[in-house]
Amino acid sequence: MVPRLTRLFAASGVTYPPDKLGLFAIKEDAALELWAKQDGNWAYIKRYPVKKQSGELGPKLREGDKQVPEGVYRVVGLNPNSRFHLSMKLNYPNRFDLQHAQNEKRHKPGSNIFIHGRASSVGCLAMGDVAIEELFIAVESVGIENVDVVISPTDPRKGPLIAASDLPYWTTNLYRNIEEAAEKFGR
Repeated sequence: MVPRLTRLFAASGVTYPPDKLGLFAIKEDAALELWAKQDGNWAYIKRYPVKKQSGELGPKLREGDKQVPEGVYRVVGLNPNSRFHLSMKLNYPNRFDLQHAQNEKRHKPGSNIFIHGRASSVGCLAMGDVAIEELFIAVESVGIENVDVVISPTDPRKGPLIAASDLPYWTTNLYRNIEEAAEKFGR
């Protein structure tokens, strides 16, 4: 796997392993892009199809809503023994999610959101087994503290993120945060 990753990164002019990784998921496109930072510059590495995601566009609000969250996250754990082949746990709910859940008196905003293998999902990004192997090993190689995860409803490089009128008022702020975090993934 490492020789394959070395070739993949070299094709983008990046030495493997790089300094940092970026995982940029776009829900509308059912895609996740892998980016690498080396010598202060971000480089596009590869785009993976998301095999399965549940929910619709808009943020995750509660446990059991089957929504893939939207926001800026961190990988907080790697599970090589996952029932979904391999999995990477995200820090959902993050501080932003918790603050708005508390303000709205939502006591169970959800938890246990992963990027994982296989092709089934109830709020996670299911990447299939081959893709998760590449992503998992790349993340393990740079260390989870060096990985940025951005999950966006649509591609902010194609235009501003617009919150639907039926979404919570704070979604506009969330979308500004996503746009700002995704600026490094310009193409």
